[in-house]
Amino acid sequence: MSGSTSTSPTARGVWRGGRGILLVALIVILGAVAGVLLSGGSGGGRPLDPADASPSGGKGLAQLLRAHGVRVVRVTSVEEAQAANPGNSTLLLTDTSFLGEEEARLLTAMSADRLVVGAQSHLGILAPGVMPGRSARTRSREPGCALPAATRAGSAYLGGVLFDAPAGAARCYLADGMPSLVGYTDEGRTVTVVGDGQFMTNLRLAEDGNAALAMNLAGARPTLIWLTAPETVPGATGGKGLYDLVPPGVKWAVAQLALAVVLLALWQGRRLGPVVTERLPVVVRAAETVEGRARLYRARRARDRAAAALRAGFVDRITPRLGLPSAAGPDTKVGAIAERTGQAAAYVGAALYGPPPADEAGLIALAAYLDMLERQVRES
Repeated sequence: MSGSTSTSPTARGVWRGGRGILLVALIVILGAVAGVLLSGGSGGGRPLDPADASPSGGKGLAQLLRAHGVRVVRVTSVEEAQAANPGNSTLLLTDTSFLGEEEARLLTAMSADRLVVGAQSHLGILAPGVMPGRSARTRSREPGCALPAATRAGSAYLGGVLFDAPAGAARCYLADGMPSLVGYTDEGRTVTVVGDGQFMTNLRLAEDGNAALAMNLAGARPTLIWLTAPETVPGATGGKGLYDLVPPGVKWAVAQLALAVVLLALWQGRRLGPVVTERLPVVVRAAETVEGRARLYRARRARDRAAAALRAGFVDRITPRLGLPSAAGPDTKVGAIAERTGQAAAYVGAALYGPPPADEAGLIALAAYLDMLERQVRES
């Protein structure tokens, strides 16, 4: 008995030779894609949107305000904000990136207090006299001022952008001597600017005095007009796809890794040579294999497995002789064997699908019965 083998590298050998580099490349690519997917949109929602229930959203604050009798109106344009203003309201600005300078001036002309979150665009128009400065780590801070809304709330999760405040303004939640919350009066309207709005989000609302501070600032008037960015900014040519959201550095990294994988494949992959035939060192006879497996079954007293092997081999050999498909059911096979051999269907069924023999004598009897059935089918 002889076999053949090849002296050229196998696919497994090629894989083992370069699997380290391939594995690293795959991990980097998957990490980059996962980072892009997980980092888009600050927790997967619209930050400080009163209709957003994600960790970065503001739905929790909106619900609290409504429960305390404050009318919360979500608007996405200056026109909607003007129409929703009853004259005794607070205008909450969490995103002004979509507004132009003229639109910002229209907002300041409204007879409403203004609460500005973060260093928004047109801050000099929305909060005259307030200038953004350096940034500080956002953490739990004490008020450190006499502003009633802050002193009643106590410590809050503030920081972020620090501001230069106009003269006479309340300077609260200081970091390095600069306030992260500024409050003052401008032309009869209260203007409040905070450097970070995380204390108003669903994630942070229940910590420290965050809920109290947010409600004191946003719920000071019977109506809160909450201006958020529209779903699609007017004038936009279309929504961005996933590829557009991938940072340029990640694109270059993936391209370089792909080139490295191609070069590695060209280096490691060699043309398979001709097959070399050689004599195997040991010839194992089929009978020895059967006897060896039988000894193992006997040593472990695995009569169930031995019976299953006998039955499976019998069915595989007999089914083609009966003209049955391999997918035929047990009843069909039992009926066909009983008809060909003249044996009772109950005996045939018990031999093929009954319980395993209880002892070695039963196993020998089963083997003899199956051999007799196979001989009768072959001779019929």
